[in-house]
Amino acid sequence: MLTINPATEEPLGDYPEISDSELQDRLEQAAATFAAWSRSPLHERRLRMRRLAELLREQQDQHARLVTREMGKPLAQASAEVAKCALACDYFAEHAAGFLEPEIVGTQAVASYVRFDPLGPILAVMPWNFPYWQVFRFAAPALMAGNVGLLKHASNVSGSAVAIERLFAEAGFPAGAMTTLLVNAARVSDIIAHPSIAAVTLTGSEPAGRAVAATAGQHLKKTVLELGGSDPFIVLADAHLPEAARQAVQARLVNSGQSCIAAKRFIVEESVAAEFESLFVEHFRNLRVGDPLDPATQVGPLARADLLDDLDDQVQRSVQAGAECVLGGHRMDERGYFYAPTVLRGVRPGMAAFDEETFGPVAALVRARNAEEAITLANRSRFGLGASLWTSNLERGQQWAEQIEAGCVFLNAPVVSDPRLPFGGIKASGYGRELSRFGLREFVNIKSVWCESGSY
Repeated sequence: MLTINPATEEPLGDYPEISDSELQDRLEQAAATFAAWSRSPLHERRLRMRRLAELLREQQDQHARLVTREMGKPLAQASAEVAKCALACDYFAEHAAGFLEPEIVGTQAVASYVRFDPLGPILAVMPWNFPYWQVFRFAAPALMAGNVGLLKHASNVSGSAVAIERLFAEAGFPAGAMTTLLVNAARVSDIIAHPSIAAVTLTGSEPAGRAVAATAGQHLKKTVLELGGSDPFIVLADAHLPEAARQAVQARLVNSGQSCIAAKRFIVEESVAAEFESLFVEHFRNLRVGDPLDPATQVGPLARADLLDDLDDQVQRSVQAGAECVLGGHRMDERGYFYAPTVLRGVRPGMAAFDEETFGPVAALVRARNAEEAITLANRSRFGLGASLWTSNLERGQQWAEQIEAGCVFLNAPVVSDPRLPFGGIKASGYGRELSRFGLREFVNIKSVWCESGSY
């Protein structure tokens, strides 16, 4: 499983895929570890999770550099990703006990309550774009709840996958609590079918989600899916345009545009569209593209060569359908998988830049006659992950937020994930939630207990 530096196209490492017998051994070890881990006192789990947070902070630089070298994320963003993982570990170490506390329910029984018991080994099929955060936002709540995890990571970040397993071991988690499975995608179905696997979580593409859900459904196993997004960034006429434009560029270029919750469709009321577009394009024009290890770099390469081809195809199809390319619109003529920061104007439904998820530094500018049409256009998508809405009237913004079809809506702020809030989507963006108490309770048995006195 070869990993390649997308900024230089140089090989980084070649990780051998595990054999069928090795896979079987790891699945069996995970099941055995779960039997003990699920009964371990919560304070012991908390100590290990806090130690994991400490290690992430102590080793932040080396893990950030690994992320940058494997998938091209600008170094400052990679460092922030590792720090966010530590934050999640601390959050669930502190709050898991409260989230798992049995809930008393008043009935005619002597006692009746609801317990939250762990399910078992959870298979996590994870993507390359946030190679640490995607794993830790699943693992921290799942392991605090008493589950164990098996990680099938994207092959181009195999070094990160190995490093994550090592971190858990170094923090004192028992062998089998977090296990990396170096396997190709074709073997995932067999892993899901294995009797030891209790549930599956996947972050990735819509086709991958459909495949995993279909297999899990055949075996009656719980799934949580966080899939793609074409998040709208809605700018109403009363918004503060300079700030909205500045934040819009940042929202589009999280991870060089390779984020499910990066803003992708910029829907602006007609009366202020020209001014917003002028500010937005100027910011885009001044972006610094280059070596992601250079602290001054704002936009790095795409993670793989095929992703570069896919993005360029979406841009060219949008232009052929009538969009105007006002900036960029081409591969960059240098080594590495770089795409020029691109702005498309006059984008409409039916164009690739509107209908599809664009994974890279490409922004689609869309005009709406009024606020009502802006919301209609925002909802005219098969996706429903996040949305950002900008207005000076917060009360009115909250009313519009009720009508937006998404798993989260941010008013006068870009969409982010936060351990304190549930994260996930609707429609083709998936189902289920990660993070917060809702995420922790996705992978528990919500068990009702009814007690009678026993004396008759």
